[in-house]
Amino acid sequence: MAVEKFHGGVSRFQKDVYPKHRDLFERLALGQRPDALFITCADSRIDPNLLTQSKPGELFICRVIGNIVPPYPGAIGGVSATIEYAAAVLRVPEIIVCGHTDCGVMKVALHPEAVRKYQSIAAWLRYVRVDGRDPHPTPESLLALAERNVVAQLENLRTHPSVAARLKEESLELHGWVYHIGSGVVTAYHEASGKFSALEAM
Repeated sequence: MAVEKFHGGVSRFQKDVYPKHRDLFERLALGQRPDALFITCADSRIDPNLLTQSKPGELFICRVIGNIVPPYPGAIGGVSATIEYAAAVLRVPEIIVCGHTDCGVMKVALHPEAVRKYQSIAAWLRYVRVDGRDPHPTPESLLALAERNVVAQLENLRTHPSVAARLKEESLELHGWVYHIGSGVVTAYHEASGKFSALEAM
């Protein structure tokens, strides 16, 4: 069973990983000051900490299918509460919305009839903006949709009062990324040009 594999992982963590980072974990036990809220898809192929090479305590992570941020107050729930906690309580300086290639939510958004019997999924899809149906989507058209979706979620983020207040005081920055699973490339949205380009190395 898969859970037995995870049990083994926990055992290895406690035996091999934790002792090497004991000081870090003991500090984290006293509180957190993350550098960013990272909103991304629940897709199992995405690991935010691996992708950003960040340590425990550096990212406050919100994972939800389609990396969707419902506009406020359209669907007050776990996503909006996470955003409010990150922006108003933790006061993270950055929020990153990260989409990805080959996203299943983008595929079903083009064919919503495929998930009509799943009420929660069907309702969630209304937050994906689709310009008509594409009976034969290509990797390129799915990428374009994933990019448009990231931009739409950035717009939705701005409707949340906690985010709007921080933007007004110029103490928060928003970023839109797309992770290309097969190549490992991350592209970033540039508001001035309205385009995505490869994230520049620092």
